[in-house]
Amino acid sequence: QVHVVEFGGALVQPGESLRLSCVASGSIFEINSMGWYRQAPGKKRELVAIIGDDGPTNYTDSVKGRFTISRDNAKNTAYLQMNSLKPEDTAVYYCNVKSIVVRAAIGYRDDAWGQGTQVTVSS
Repeated sequence: QVHVVEFGGALVQPGESLRLSCVASGSIFEINSMGWYRQAPGKKRELVAIIGDDGPTNYTDSVKGRFTISRDNAKNTAYLQMNSLKPEDTAVYYCNVKSIVVRAAIGYRDDAWGQGTQVTVSS
């Protein structure tokens, strides 16, 4: 089982920057992808950015050019650098980790979510 924890949410003003971190732990053999999602009040959870195991990234249109996702494979950690934040970026941000875990010498696919971290952009 993989445990995922997010860090870095805060209250910031429009135009400011924030960096979120996501750390995965457990019997991880390989992490295939790490993704950031967000859910605003009354809205569905949406994909913000995702990064594959060898670096390819994908972003939702509303954050392209402002957000950057990266990962440190040695630390099982993903980051989301958010610049030029807007009030519409306000949401709970969740990290999703898709991985291969090992139990009794057998590999299994795992899909884990963190509890989320609140990002509020307001003046």
